Amino acid sequence: MGLTCRDIYSVPGLQFAPFASRRSVVHSTTGMVACTQPLAAAAGQKILEQGGNAADAAVAVAAALNMTEPSSTGIGGDMFCLFYDAKTKKVSALNGSGRAAGNLTLDQIRKDMGLAAGETGGIPMTSVHAVTTPGAAAGWVDTVEKFGSGRLTLEQILKPAIELGENGFPVSELASSFWEACEEPIRNASPNFRELLKADPEAKDGARFPLPGEIFKNPNLAQTFRTLATEGKDGFYKGRIAEEIVKVVKDLGGYLSLDDLKYHAETGSQGVEPISLKINPSEIAGSSINGGEIEIWEHPPNGQGIVALMALGILKELSRTSKIPHFTKEQHNSVPYLHAVIESLRIAFADAAWWVTDPDVEKVPSQGLISPAYLAERAKLFDPNKASGIVDHGSPAHNHCDTVYFAVTDKEGNGISFINSLYGGFGTCIVPKGCGFPLQNRASNFSLTPGHPNVIAPRKRPYHTIIPAMITNPEDNSLHTVYGVMGGFMQPQGHVQVLLNMLAFKGTPQSALDAPRFCIGAGHPRSSHAVDRTVYLEEGIGESVAEGLRQLGHQVKILRGFERAMFGRGQVIRCHVEDGQMVYSAGSDLRGDGAAFPAV
Repeated sequence: MGLTCRDIYSVPGLQFAPFASRRSVVHSTTGMVACTQPLAAAAGQKILEQGGNAADAAVAVAAALNMTEPSSTGIGGDMFCLFYDAKTKKVSALNGSGRAAGNLTLDQIRKDMGLAAGETGGIPMTSVHAVTTPGAAAGWVDTVEKFGSGRLTLEQILKPAIELGENGFPVSELASSFWEACEEPIRNASPNFRELLKADPEAKDGARFPLPGEIFKNPNLAQTFRTLATEGKDGFYKGRIAEEIVKVVKDLGGYLSLDDLKYHAETGSQGVEPISLKINPSEIAGSSINGGEIEIWEHPPNGQGIVALMALGILKELSRTSKIPHFTKEQHNSVPYLHAVIESLRIAFADAAWWVTDPDVEKVPSQGLISPAYLAERAKLFDPNKASGIVDHGSPAHNHCDTVYFAVTDKEGNGISFINSLYGGFGTCIVPKGCGFPLQNRASNFSLTPGHPNVIAPRKRPYHTIIPAMITNPEDNSLHTVYGVMGGFMQPQGHVQVLLNMLAFKGTPQSALDAPRFCIGAGHPRSSHAVDRTVYLEEGIGESVAEGLRQLGHQVKILRGFERAMFGRGQVIRCHVEDGQMVYSAGSDLRGDGAAFPAV
C-alpha cells in the first residue's frame, strides 16, 4: 500500500532541541542519493541523470567516496548491499567480502603473533596479517551486472570518480581530520605511503595530510579505476594490480597469493538470502497513531546485521511481557529507555560474538537466532533494575567509524542500501605500488582461539561489521525506507536507534538521524580480551541521564566534539506516495560532510 506524506508528518515528532539540526528533509520524485560527501553524491546524481538506476549510481558513489574519503572506504576493502527491485518487489543481498589467504594456518599465524600454546590474542589492525582479499572491486562489477539498468557501461559509471582523481578535488573538513589522524600510520605501513599524502617539500618525507579545502589528486587510483572499467574483474585480480598487492603483502611477511586473487575473480561476489524481522515499532514506544507492522531487512552473516534484528526482537518481547513500559515521546533517551535498548543490544552482541562467521565454513543458525522462541528466552536475561554481566562468549562491541554507508533510489522505484569499508582508518594503511589505495584490515576480526566458529582458516571470511538495512511494508511488499548507519560495531546500534527514532517516536528522516545516540563497548576484545563495559553517550543526552544509568551499574562517559565520530554517520531515504507519485524524503547525518541530493 505504501506510505503517504500524512503518515510521516501528521503526528508531531520529537524535536531534538539539545542537538538541533540546521538541515531540512530533502524531497524528490525522481530519485535520491544520500551519502557522507557532496562530491560523491553528485557523482551518483550524474549517473541517475544519464539513465542509470539506483545500483549503477551506487557504484559511482562508492568509487567517488574512495577518492574523497579514502580513510573510510575503498577498492582495497569490502562491500555489502541490499537491492530492492521495484518490478518484483523483492529484496536481494550481495556479499562482496574477501577471504583470508589460502596458504595460511592457524598455527603459523599464532606463531607470527608470538602466542604460546593456550595463550589468547588477536591480529593487530596494522599487521599485514589483517589483510584479506579485497572484495569491493568484484562487488562493484557484480552490483552493476546483477542489479544495474544495463543502460550504462562500467566505464561511464566510474568516470566521475576517475575525473576527481585526475583533476583533483577540494578536501572536506572531516575527511581532512581523519587523514591527519592516520598520517603517521600511513608513513609507517609501506614504502608507497606518498601515494596517499599530499606532496609538500617542507613536510616530513616531502608529504603530509591535506588540509580542508586543499586540492588533492590521486592519478594512481584513477588508473586503477580505468583498468577495472575496461578489463573488469580480471583487470584487478590478475595482472599488474594483483601482482603489486601480492608483492607488498609478501614483502611485509603476509601470505596473500596470486591464486587467492584469481580465486576471488572467478568466484565473484556471493548472492545470499537477506534475513528479516517483522515488528510494529509503536508496540515498543511512541504513539500508535499511523503505526503499523514493518519488515526490517538485514544482510546475513558473516555480517552483523542479525544483531539489530535480535535486539529489536528482544525489545518486542520485553514490551509484550511488560518487562519494559510502553515508552512515551517524553521518555525518549530517558534512563529506562536507554537501559532497555542498551541491554537488548548487549544480549544480541553476546550471541553474535560466537555465531557470526563465514556460513560457507561454519554452520550459522541465523533463523534460529531471530526466532520468537529463542528471543523470548534471551529476553529473560534482562533486569530492569541493573546492568547485566552478560558475556556468554565475549562481546564484539568495538567501534570504528572508518566505513561509508549510502542510500540511493531512482525514478523507477528501485532502492539500494550500500556499504563499503576498509574497516580501520585507511585499513592497514599498506599501499600496493602505483595503485593509489590501501588494503583493508578485516582479518583483525578473526579469532585465534582453536575451536571458535570465527577462528581464522584458509579462504575463510571473518566476522564483518558492515551492514546495509532496508524496510518494506509487509502488506504489499512496497519499499518503505532505505537506511543505514556506518561505524564498525556501532552499526547495529545505530540501526536500532534510528529506526525507533523514526518509526516509534515519529522523527523525520533528518531528525531521526540528528538525535543524540549511545554506543556500547568500544573496546576491542580480539586484542585486549577485556570487554569495554562503557556506555558512551553523545552530547545532548543530559548529565542527569548519565547519572541515572550509573546508578543502574553502567559505566558512562559523555563524548563531545570530534569524539562524536564514534556514533557513526547514517543516511535515510523514506518512501511515500502523494497524488499517485512516489516521493523520496531523505536525511543525511550531520556528523558527516555529506548531504542528500535529489535526482533532477
